Amino acid sequence: MAKIAISLCGEGRGHATRMGTIVEHLHADHDIVIYTSADAFELLLQRFGPGYPRVRVAEIPGITFQYTGGRLDVMRSITAGLDYQARLLGPLVDRLMGELEVFGADLAITDFEPALPRAAGRQGIPLVSIDHQHFLLAYDLDALPWSLQWNAWFMSHAVWMYVAEATDTVVSAFFKPPLRRGWEHVAQVGPLLRNEITHAKPDDAGFILSYLRRHTPFEVVSTLADCGLPVKVYGLGKREPVGNLSFHAVDEHQFVEDLASCRALISAAGNQLIGEALHLGKPLLVLPERAHSEQLMNSQFLSTMGCGDYRLLEEVTSEEVRIFLDGLERFAPALAGVQGRMDGTPEVLRIIHHRLCHSVDTSASA
Repeated sequence: MAKIAISLCGEGRGHATRMGTIVEHLHADHDIVIYTSADAFELLLQRFGPGYPRVRVAEIPGITFQYTGGRLDVMRSITAGLDYQARLLGPLVDRLMGELEVFGADLAITDFEPALPRAAGRQGIPLVSIDHQHFLLAYDLDALPWSLQWNAWFMSHAVWMYVAEATDTVVSAFFKPPLRRGWEHVAQVGPLLRNEITHAKPDDAGFILSYLRRHTPFEVVSTLADCGLPVKVYGLGKREPVGNLSFHAVDEHQFVEDLASCRALISAAGNQLIGEALHLGKPLLVLPERAHSEQLMNSQFLSTMGCGDYRLLEEVTSEEVRIFLDGLERFAPALAGVQGRMDGTPEVLRIIHHRLCHSVDTSASA
């Protein structure tokens, strides 16, 4: 038995899904404390309730994207990040150092959260970094358009702010280009998939599933209304139906059922959800925000794989949605090559168990 501290970015559902998968595999044998904020705090607090006596979910301040008029505001997001670093990060690191000492942590795991790595480093606790964002540093992105390569270089500087040095670095992504020189130590794995995803039996119940970020302007949602099929929309909260659109509160189990039985997915371009859909063989139309470079990069890789298409969130039209749905068969060959083969969880668990065994051996010899 070990004591494991986990921290993760609170923005969206991808980080929470990834770390939740790890906790599901570790909680029976280890004591775990999870530090997070915002969306991830609510999701994980609900997921790891009284039935998980060895798991504690603790809220911390975190960095979130800032929106203006329903659109990602890059400058406000940067300002908020700098303010967080100046005012909140130092006191949070001090808090976590005290809590890690009381907890007696043997291992720290982080998914793009800056405080726990600093606290663990100062106390000599091994750190495993598992996230998607490190692809900006570790992956050869020469296949991307020049503008996105420049954005990747610019954004990569922020990655250093989160995790400067880890004992093990894992990049979880649905795409695997070559590693850059100097980053050969990085482990490349697919998305970390829940048991519900890996055990699901895909079929086609004749509806479209849509997952959209909560700041999506409603005029974008209206483009789905005349696609000719029922559409189940998640991410915008429960509300009254509009035509063939039904709106659903976040329910992870029901969402997995709907993902497995939908005809296609139209969604934000997050890495985790794309990986889940590909594992189930679902064609995707992803809608990256114009200012969200990471989602634009995900969209480019998806298109290159031949498993889906993309349109800018701010520009997508009803006609483009219908064209996508009318041509789903063109994605079938590429999807057949990845279906059932995306899960990176076994490799990540192997890395974690190796690090735990090494830490125990080191402590015993000391």
